[in-house]
Amino acid sequence: MGVTTDAAAPWLIVGLGNPGPEYAMNRHNVGFMVADLLAERMGGRFKRAGKAQAQVVEGRIGPPGPANRRVVLAKPMSYMNLSGGPVNALREFYKVPVAHVVAIHDELDIGYGVLRLKLGGGDNGHNGLKSMTKAFGADYHRVRFGIGRPPGRMQVADFVLRDFSSAERKELDYFVDRAADAVECLVSEGLERAQSAYNS
Repeated sequence: MGVTTDAAAPWLIVGLGNPGPEYAMNRHNVGFMVADLLAERMGGRFKRAGKAQAQVVEGRIGPPGPANRRVVLAKPMSYMNLSGGPVNALREFYKVPVAHVVAIHDELDIGYGVLRLKLGGGDNGHNGLKSMTKAFGADYHRVRFGIGRPPGRMQVADFVLRDFSSAERKELDYFVDRAADAVECLVSEGLERAQSAYNS
């Protein structure tokens, strides 16, 4: 079955993270941080989404006219490695084609604050992406937010579940703001335009 890319279909923008205050400032939760900023820009507040294990905000992104897109912004409230279930439930409920799903997530293989946007690909060991790909295939967009590699011999799991360092926090708001801009550009102007503007 071919992928439908109906221009009128809504977009599902998913910030990946772990629920709970103890995880709020973890590197692994940068997807939640970007989603929170997008919700603020849309003038919405996250609410529980029916039976789906997620919080959502419905609204629009982009300038008035043909580039204005209907979006559902979501934060799965399962843990990261189970994100696929809630995201797929929302995708089916809102009738979102896979190509209109955007995952915002932390990425170990690029430097801190660097952005990379792409469509499809592997999960690179990221449990949230792994779960989403298992649930509905890999042909969704990714906004990859670089967090760099762990220092020394620190385990990856320890690194991603640790808060951003005080040095990183000085620039975090700027990088989160830039990632939110990239998501808006991707949805309203398309992947190529967003890549040329934000892939650093």
